[in-house]
Amino acid sequence: MAMASTEYPFSELMWTMLVFFCWIAWFWLLFLVLTDLYRRPAVSGWAKAGWTVLVFVLPFVGVLLYLGTQGRHSRSSSTVDRDAVEQIAEAKRLYDQGAIDEEEFLALKRKALSS
Repeated sequence: MAMASTEYPFSELMWTMLVFFCWIAWFWLLFLVLTDLYRRPAVSGWAKAGWTVLVFVLPFVGVLLYLGTQGRHSRSSSTVDRDAVEQIAEAKRLYDQGAIDEEEFLALKRKALSS
């Protein structure tokens, strides 16, 4: 019983694995683009619909255009605003000095994070 067959050589196996990997990577990239698009509240519904149509009608062009034009904005929505950090630091300073109690500190912190 032969373990390897000459009908499907090693180079064909490697090529099949590469194609399969690229296929999985493509769907993962498509998934990431669409989840980034639909999680962004700043994008209108019509813009989301337009990007979705573009990504499905012209997949490679649509994904590359999205990454080139909108990809840099995806991280800015997940970072904390500098003003919120400054407001929390000021509230913490007041709390440490005893000017406000813990309830007031937590209320100021919630207010800073919600804006």
